[in-house]
Amino acid sequence: MFDLHRPSPSPRSPIPCIVTLLLALTSTSGCRSSGQPATDSSSKPRATGAPAVTSAPKTITVESSAFAAGKAVPAKHTCEGTDTSPALSWSGLPEGTKSLALIVDDPDAPDPKAPKMTWVHWVLYNIPADQQGLAEGAGSGTLPEGTRVGQNDWKRADFGGPCPPIGSHRYFHKLYALDVVLPDLGEPTKADLEKAMAGHVLARGELIGTYQKTKQ
Repeated sequence: MFDLHRPSPSPRSPIPCIVTLLLALTSTSGCRSSGQPATDSSSKPRATGAPAVTSAPKTITVESSAFAAGKAVPAKHTCEGTDTSPALSWSGLPEGTKSLALIVDDPDAPDPKAPKMTWVHWVLYNIPADQQGLAEGAGSGTLPEGTRVGQNDWKRADFGGPCPPIGSHRYFHKLYALDVVLPDLGEPTKADLEKAMAGHVLARGELIGTYQKTKQ
């Protein structure tokens, strides 16, 4: 601590003392040379990534009058039949649901003994939140008003039924409850839709059916 009233041995010696004192006071006042107040870096908001689509709670029940969970899909809903989309129903949508999305895919392509890709059969989004299911044949153009159709792996914006080249494949009918109505995505692929849904999935559910061609 400096005593400014103390006699100095030299007429010019108080000046550096005063400067030193002022610098000491400034450094402890929490100010920077730029005049901006010092900030605590720990108080800055941290960036957080949107949760993955699969991290949403699996609380929605998805069913079909055409087949039971884990059982075979009837041939009429496949490429060996009329390729008609099966009837689906669901329950357990969480409060705050604004729209629904549906993805039907096969993770066993091309051969379930050595799967190399997931083949996408149906992509739907902006299904109205008050909808409790889809009627049989909805994939041919009888979708609820406002529902948009994405592109499957046949490069078509419609339903494509099971058509496994070899073995018995699994077909996942995955429903997602979203907290938003998505913007017009055109005819998105599964990847495009999942990217748009990220951070908006409140809950999800799935129904798995199987199918093996009668003629290999």
